[in-house]
Amino acid sequence: MKATQQLHDLGQSLWLDNITREILDNGTLQRYIDELSVTGLTSNPTIFNEAIGSGYYDASIREKAHAGLSDEALFIDIALEDLRRAADLFQPVHEKTHGVDGWVSMEVSPLLAADTAGTIAAAKDIYGAAKRRNLFVKIPGTPEGIPAIEEAIFAGVPVNVTLLFSREQYLAAAEAYLRGIERRVAAGLDPVVESVASVFISRWDRALGADVPAELHNHLGIAVGGRTYRAYRDLLASSRWKKLAEQGAHPQRLLWASTGTKDPKLSPSLYVEAFAAPDTVDTMPEKTLLAFAKDGKVAAVMADDGVDAEALLARFAQAGVNIDALATKLQVDGAKAFVDSWTELMQRIATKSSSLAA
Repeated sequence: MKATQQLHDLGQSLWLDNITREILDNGTLQRYIDELSVTGLTSNPTIFNEAIGSGYYDASIREKAHAGLSDEALFIDIALEDLRRAADLFQPVHEKTHGVDGWVSMEVSPLLAADTAGTIAAAKDIYGAAKRRNLFVKIPGTPEGIPAIEEAIFAGVPVNVTLLFSREQYLAAAEAYLRGIERRVAAGLDPVVESVASVFISRWDRALGADVPAELHNHLGIAVGGRTYRAYRDLLASSRWKKLAEQGAHPQRLLWASTGTKDPKLSPSLYVEAFAAPDTVDTMPEKTLLAFAKDGKVAAVMADDGVDAEALLARFAQAGVNIDALATKLQVDGAKAFVDSWTELMQRIATKSSSLAA
């Protein structure tokens, strides 16, 4: 049995962190669904920027430019065309799991990160334009994004909360989700609005590099993830959540993001194997997915209490690492990186539109 099937069988969803028209056209995505237990996917501006830069979308860009579309509107049109096709491939699992699995994700413009009202409006527009029930709108879990998450959930828009790095950031996103669902219950609305909370892992270790003792190298992401997983399990066991569950609400699932290793000396499956846990999602780059399917092992399931996460984090603190400060920096830097990718993407589309239309 493939390691990917083992993860699926223990209750973890495997999603591909990639979307291109090419893998839709040549059947690669369908093959991953059939052979590697892939049940969803995520996207971001960097992924689309690389895909559009390949030239594969030139004919579509030319057609849309002639039709009068440009910049962000043109990009959203192209992205949603791909995501609708992917969503249709995942529709059978979406129906089989009653909406828990089988999702694709589309990001609101990162330029709206500090604009709560603008983010809410964009989330509603994207979800409406997608015309697919199994499309998440990605909203960053920044301080400005938290109110937008609550309002989007209350409005019935499924949300993938992105750019979470710590337990505290995750809990803020979970609180926004709970408030949104509680408001729906109070208003007599359907309590089922799906959501995932995406916690980024490998960037912790990349941020530290060799600035800690050798025995702590590449352990911080796993420790922070263990602490966050304990908070997730505690929330699901709380009376507050159980009350909502009795009303029919579905839990906001924890999603492990950035699970590809950046250090070539490490196993490409390091984080995937460490975060094998039921009732969670692991979204992984194509390279990581293939490596795990080939050589990965599911040796153990994460313990609900995070095992030795706190003891390990104490050692990092002794080594001078301020976890809270680093979490804030990672979130700020992540938001800036998305803005940079988005800006580059818009410039690429503008240049291509102009040259292809001519």
